[in-house]
Amino acid sequence: MSGRRPSLALLSLRCIDPFYRQVPAGLPDVVLLEIFDFYFEEEQNVDNVDYWHTLVHVCRRWRNVVFSSPRRLHLQLLCKPGRTVTEMLDIWPELPIIVLYGDTSYSVKDADNVIAALKLKGSVSGIDLTVIPRSAKWENIAAVMQDTFPMLEDLSLRSYYEDTAVISDSFLGGSAPRLRVLFLRDILFPALPNLLSSATDLVDLWLWDIPHSGYISPEAMITCISVLTRLKSLSLQFRSPRSRPDRVRRFLHPLTRTLLPALTYLGFRGVTEYLEVLVARIDVPLLERTDIMFFNQLVFDISQFPNFVCRTEKFTVLDQADVVLYSDSINIKFPPKGGAVDFIELCLGISCRKLDWQLSALAQVCNLCFPILPRLGCLSLCDDKHIPPRWQDDMEDTQWLELLRPFSTAKDLYLSKRVAIRIGSALQGLSDEQVTEVLPALQDIFIDDPQPSGLVEEGFHGFVNARRRQVSSPPVAIHRWVRKKEGEEE
Repeated sequence: MSGRRPSLALLSLRCIDPFYRQVPAGLPDVVLLEIFDFYFEEEQNVDNVDYWHTLVHVCRRWRNVVFSSPRRLHLQLLCKPGRTVTEMLDIWPELPIIVLYGDTSYSVKDADNVIAALKLKGSVSGIDLTVIPRSAKWENIAAVMQDTFPMLEDLSLRSYYEDTAVISDSFLGGSAPRLRVLFLRDILFPALPNLLSSATDLVDLWLWDIPHSGYISPEAMITCISVLTRLKSLSLQFRSPRSRPDRVRRFLHPLTRTLLPALTYLGFRGVTEYLEVLVARIDVPLLERTDIMFFNQLVFDISQFPNFVCRTEKFTVLDQADVVLYSDSINIKFPPKGGAVDFIELCLGISCRKLDWQLSALAQVCNLCFPILPRLGCLSLCDDKHIPPRWQDDMEDTQWLELLRPFSTAKDLYLSKRVAIRIGSALQGLSDEQVTEVLPALQDIFIDDPQPSGLVEEGFHGFVNARRRQVSSPPVAIHRWVRKKEGEEE
């Protein structure tokens, strides 16, 4: 199949329309099954588990083809608000059940329906619930979930309340042998390590808003994931910087590292000390993406993370750095230039609100991560288009220069208008000797100023002229650049 793929709805309409009926009528069942399988793989997720309903309502033949291969097509019944599980079982054949209640205020009737579905333990394959701590509804639901669910593959529990939800040690009978996806948000689960030891088929492990009372040491976490040889994504997000290792760890001797042979994504939010211990003890040869957010701290002690990045072969193609200043954080992404390989990306961020702290923190991190920076040829510095950062009038220009210093190989510099004004002011005060120390390889400056008045560029004239007088440095040219919205291609 080539070209643009029609939707399932279009396929269904073609089958109903007499003009098109003769086209699919001659297709063997095995070909129809291949088509269904192809579209199910592309389209199906927890929000449209019922996609197959469209197919079985087209005609008797399609209905027979679909129901003849329920496992291959991953047919499932969706239990959600407004649809009782008893009604579904009266209409449809026995199929795996997904229980989906994401609303934070589901009713007593909804809770009863959840309980009715969960009592079918041998059929439940997915559970996606919003937990309401200290509520009778949740306590009744949790009581039903103390036994093993032998078919459970996907478990998602989240809480958005001030009180942390607590899960007992007997949850799921302490075992989830077929579990593939586990997502917990603001959930206290002391027996989690025991559960993970049984979930050897786990593919995605996401623990968000880990409360301080539920702190898991990096050593304990490594022990947990060491048996998860199929794990593809791991995301650990702590709620506060209080969740840190008990003591400063020194890496004086070579460490035995745990191999995670399938991991392609690593997400983290916490303190640098925790990440340092974690990455020093794991090897991830297939890693493609990271999303690291540090809590702000006075001193960033990072020595293992650069080594970890250098051990990751796919990160050798990174040659671009994109810095974005937000109202509550500063983020830097290292993608391949031009998005040549769009699934490979290294992301770092620092969570803090004051701009001077953001610049100081990121400058520290970039200087410490220098081993991964020398290949970079392109640097962009932009503020958030929607919520600009909190600019401070008393900021020292030298802070901008400190942020630029690690990027000594950058030839292209892209700046949003507001950032360009600050950078231009910082560059104005440099002497002829100092202009060679800041971005010595720089050749082109691109400024996002679609309706230029010339005032923004004026701040760079002194720097540009000084660079022209330096025989040892390449001349610098200034260009206009229209920044695209997030998600648009350049």
